Amino acid sequence: MKILPGIHCHEDLLRLTDDEKIQLCAEIREFLISSVSQTGGHLAGNLGVVELSVALETVYDTAKDRLVFDVGHQSYVHKLLTGRREAFHTLRQFGGLSGFPKPSESETDAFVAGHASSSVSIALGMARARTLLHQDYQVVALIGDGAATGGMAYEGLNDAAESKEPMVVILNDNEMSIGKNVGGVSRHLSKLRSSERYLGVKRWYRRTLYSIPGGKQVYLFSSRAKNRIKHFLLQTTIFENMGFKYLGPVDGHDLPDLISVLRAARDLQEPTLVHVVTRKGCGYSFAEDDPAKFHGIGKFDAATGKKLAQKVRTFSDSFGDTMVSLGEKNPKLCAITAAMPGGTGLLRFMKQFPERLFDVGIAEEHAVSMAGGLAKQGMVPVVAIYSTFLQRAFDQIIQDVAMLQLHVVFAIDRAGLVGDDGPSHHGVFDVGYLRQIPGMKILAPASLREQEQMLTWAIEDYKGPVAVRYPRGTEGAYSDSLWDAEKSVVLHQSGDDMTLITYGTMINPVMEAAERLAQAGIRCTVLRLLELSQIPADEILRLMPDRKTAVVIEETAANSGIKAALAWELRARCPECRVDGIDLGTGFVPHGDQKKLYSLCGLDVDSIVNDVTGVAANEK
Repeated sequence: MKILPGIHCHEDLLRLTDDEKIQLCAEIREFLISSVSQTGGHLAGNLGVVELSVALETVYDTAKDRLVFDVGHQSYVHKLLTGRREAFHTLRQFGGLSGFPKPSESETDAFVAGHASSSVSIALGMARARTLLHQDYQVVALIGDGAATGGMAYEGLNDAAESKEPMVVILNDNEMSIGKNVGGVSRHLSKLRSSERYLGVKRWYRRTLYSIPGGKQVYLFSSRAKNRIKHFLLQTTIFENMGFKYLGPVDGHDLPDLISVLRAARDLQEPTLVHVVTRKGCGYSFAEDDPAKFHGIGKFDAATGKKLAQKVRTFSDSFGDTMVSLGEKNPKLCAITAAMPGGTGLLRFMKQFPERLFDVGIAEEHAVSMAGGLAKQGMVPVVAIYSTFLQRAFDQIIQDVAMLQLHVVFAIDRAGLVGDDGPSHHGVFDVGYLRQIPGMKILAPASLREQEQMLTWAIEDYKGPVAVRYPRGTEGAYSDSLWDAEKSVVLHQSGDDMTLITYGTMINPVMEAAERLAQAGIRCTVLRLLELSQIPADEILRLMPDRKTAVVIEETAANSGIKAALAWELRARCPECRVDGIDLGTGFVPHGDQKKLYSLCGLDVDSIVNDVTGVAANEK
């Protein structure tokens, strides 16, 4: 008889025996592999935290206690155990379950997540609120060792230890973020978990107690004795030096031991860190063998582990190929990534030029400041970071790059809507915040060929800070390159009635809309901006028809694009100009299929046609 269908909350787990909980873990793995193979999603990390999640939901009542996830990729099992199993077929689909914790989805989701290294800070805030309001609940932060490479995690840990607030931090140590972990923190954790002397004594201790009557009970309640053994055999940890009570390392797939240790940590009522060692992809050989591939994967064949979608060449692939080509010619070229050499397309560069690829972990601020140092001393650094994650380094871009006008190239991947990862990952703010920075040049390719040309120019010819922003996925139908370093705007089509202005790959729906508008008798001039730093108002006015009406169409959040600046510049020269705009609006865009989101936000072809038709009608 299946156990998982009967699990909806904390109380259901409390009724299970130890053997039933172990069976439940096997059913959860089976369910996740089957379900995610049909919807896509983050699989390897969730398979690795099955026992840990069952233990957490057993020891804590997450409807009342606060469980704060870091990033949240690993929250699927939590969702399964808190009443959302029947909705899993909607995972990451528009209107369905989010792939991340989402408080509006369930009271058991304590906080929204999506960016790394913030869980300890959030949990400490909740613990302090509990104390100040004289309330009674437990607070737990779950952070992976990848997120623990981010500096913010240590700001939170330092303050939490000093606060003496009762809270538990669980360090999920699987030796991975998305790519393999790097740096001193990773080596420190590796040293802890690989102490064979300690682990050997621990195994001997457990076997001995289990072999005598009543020994199992003694073992389960002997965490203090085990800690003495651990302290005798291991050096003091960085966490203990901070002021945390340190428990571990604990086998993250030993469910009874996990439950025992988590209960002990909860009952200590002081800042406590539990070091749990797990294995990404556990229980599914394909994910164990290639956890990076199964970190976030589309639909796949569960029996073979093979992706169902055909491979297409993406902007990330094009970026990686261009970097290798330029790296062969320029020994000063180097690349920096924040734990994502695969996602940004840098695996080939890393293999060919390992000494010039710097994976700094989940530390975007450090990545940008280090790039400033490299550039100041004569290297040509390319910082490859997703748009949504580059937001975290805004101050460093200003202070450590732009103020000195250093030659740092920002390769901004996932610009625009990214689809099923949702609002924490949509790259819809970078145009707005980068345009504020003096001296920053922003390029927006519409095709793979144009991206290659822009990157080459940015690396070989330009001498200041420059960003090349490009979307997830590949180019569209209108993919001819019109890049010219001397131009800021190109003319795609002439018309007498209206001017449509856009940039990047938005040229694809705009050109299709222009064709349909022409069939309806509205002939549009279509202009595409190649760079977004300065508004080429004089050139735009020269190319516009006599009817000075423009519609700016851009895949950015409202007030985070170029419309306001363009309207100001045009009206300063031509007071009778009218400038309208179509963008993503003022709210956060939800998760779902990209086409559905474009329709929802009014950036699909039908919506553009309707909006422009309305503007044209008002002009008559």
